[in-house]
Amino acid sequence: MSAHLNRRQVLTGAAAIGTGLVAGSSALGMPARAAQPSYDVVVIGCGAAGMTAALRASKRGLSVLVVEKAPTFGGSAARSGAGIWIPNNQVILAAGVPDTPAKAAAYLAAVVNGDVPTAKQQAFLDNGPSMIDFVMANSPLRFRYMSGYSDYYPELPGGMPQGRSIEPDMFDGKLLGAELAHLNPAYLPTPAGLTVFSADYKWLNLALVNAKGAAVATECVARYTAAVAAGRTPLTMGQALAGALRAGLAAAGVPVWLNTPLTDLQLDAGGRVTGVVVTKDGVATGVTANRGVLVAAGGFEHNLAMRLAYQRQPIGVDWTVGARENTGDGIQAGLRAGAATDFLEDSWWGPAIPLPEEPYFCLAERTLPGSILVNSAGRRFVNEAAPYSDVVHVMYDKNVITPDIPAWLIFDQNYRNRYLFRDVAPTLPFPDSWYSSGAVFKEYTLSALAGRIGVSSSALSATVARFNGFAFTGKDTDFHRGDSAYDHYYTDPAVIPNSCLAPLWLPPYYACKIVPGDLGTKGGLRTDPRSRVLRADGSVIAGLYAAGNSSAAVMGHSYAGAGSTIGPAMTFGYIAANDLAEGA
Repeated sequence: MSAHLNRRQVLTGAAAIGTGLVAGSSALGMPARAAQPSYDVVVIGCGAAGMTAALRASKRGLSVLVVEKAPTFGGSAARSGAGIWIPNNQVILAAGVPDTPAKAAAYLAAVVNGDVPTAKQQAFLDNGPSMIDFVMANSPLRFRYMSGYSDYYPELPGGMPQGRSIEPDMFDGKLLGAELAHLNPAYLPTPAGLTVFSADYKWLNLALVNAKGAAVATECVARYTAAVAAGRTPLTMGQALAGALRAGLAAAGVPVWLNTPLTDLQLDAGGRVTGVVVTKDGVATGVTANRGVLVAAGGFEHNLAMRLAYQRQPIGVDWTVGARENTGDGIQAGLRAGAATDFLEDSWWGPAIPLPEEPYFCLAERTLPGSILVNSAGRRFVNEAAPYSDVVHVMYDKNVITPDIPAWLIFDQNYRNRYLFRDVAPTLPFPDSWYSSGAVFKEYTLSALAGRIGVSSSALSATVARFNGFAFTGKDTDFHRGDSAYDHYYTDPAVIPNSCLAPLWLPPYYACKIVPGDLGTKGGLRTDPRSRVLRADGSVIAGLYAAGNSSAAVMGHSYAGAGSTIGPAMTFGYIAANDLAEGA
């Protein structure tokens, strides 16, 4: 696909796929309206947003159909760590987190910084806790507080150093029966014999050098052993979230059509969305939606034309960890129906290593002491421990000055001897394929390493020497790594005086290529506080709703804390279902 595609070309190509079909049309061989299956609500997408909405709509007395493009359910949520950022929910309040509505509103407003209307922010804050209450009462989904996982900007008004994030508790996959086979696999499968929560990850990185880390590793084994002995199939993180929501849908009798991509929306003569056209068993099939359609089909991270048209270069579809079926189908259908969009230029970014099997989204690795990020000049350019989305924003901002795409994560053997790296235990060698692919390099001198990655040897040596000085004093005067409480989450408490900073001194030295990865795109259809899709003039497209990454993020260009994708996705799905039930 040409890199010179513009927005008009994308929309022209999208329009050629199919325009909004008027009720009673026989276009695409579709039967007349009377012959169509009919539901009150049709939900496009069987991820966290779609399943929450469908469950809520069903429990509000509506007939609901969920259609999913993939042969699996769960989407990107099933692949994720499944952190959920919802202020003032019952789980964190029961854990003693001193949250209040006023603190949450002040914090979110500071994070969003005017990019999202206050009324939409407030809708999220007002409905998030009741959404959590609802899914706990109507599905097997239960939650755990992620104690100590700081909000991403705890120094802002209302920010919380101990954090507001929760994650799913263990779910028994056997409750899904045959549907377990249709659960989208995890991004990184949990090693055999372990049951791991997201909150365990920080300690598993330290299992070789920290007593609590070793205890957590032992607990992960014991947890798995106990669950299997009790006849359970233990699922955690995104697998638990998606599995438990799907179990809730099954218990509620909500049908789910897998392998059924959206072709287009149906509109009546007045522009109201009245149903959908999907491809089911290879046949274009119309489905009537008497109350409306919710688009919750994910973003467009795997649509090269859209990424080239809307986002900064360099970009592609090879660095994302979002579900591969996320190609913007729902967003394009909304555009053809006249919808406005916001934030299409942005994503839920994070530094990633382009490993040959699939990109690896770096969390702890760039934060643990004894590693630095350098640009093409061999110099640091960012606080490596900053929120992952911010790191990539800086990469793009500074790439036009001194190229830092790709950047390089540099560390030494002392770092490798102490910490887990992806799923490679300390001291063990990296796979040969990482080296042969050009994603990782290893040399016994910094000068030789600089030559392998094409940066100035003298600059890299000077950068490491300067950083080592910061490690000894405990103060990074260049980029303030370690100044924020958030910076210390994925660090080593044994390292002093600053757990974020340790010198690089023990050969060999390593360099990992770093590119702008993402968890998915965050721009989409513009919605109001009721999740209704809007036109550019602010008018509502009747019968059309959006949530999740098919909609423009309530976080704007920022990221409040772990779970700022899934928490709002579920909440605005819940809001949409309530609005549909009220007959608006």
